[in-house]
Amino acid sequence: MALDPGALSPDVLSFLHERVVGTLTTLRADGSPHVSAVGFAYDAPARVVRVITWSASVKARNAARGGRAVVAQVDGGRWLALEGSVRLVTDPDGVAAAVGAYAMRYRQPGERPDRVAIEIAVDRILGRA
Repeated sequence: MALDPGALSPDVLSFLHERVVGTLTTLRADGSPHVSAVGFAYDAPARVVRVITWSASVKARNAARGGRAVVAQVDGGRWLALEGSVRLVTDPDGVAAAVGAYAMRYRQPGERPDRVAIEIAVDRILGRA
């Protein structure tokens, strides 16, 4: 079922804060999907998904090309897929925001000099939570 990204129920928002690992699907240069397991954070007021990674990762290279991406999480019969345009974030403030959001949902990640972030500007949410 399609959900309004601007009017998510408390149950959906709660599910998006549980310590559940998701998947990130980005597109390779040839258009084929690349799926990887990720921790992610959703900023509901900004309608932005943030994923931390390192600069040489496949997902970072795919995000740098732009296009669209999807983050999904599943727990039993509950599931959500958050879709939108994707971009690679390399500026220190943007990366710090993603690290802070990740730490709030999961745990403080280790330091990496090559840390970058992936942001998805969510314009479509499908699921049942």
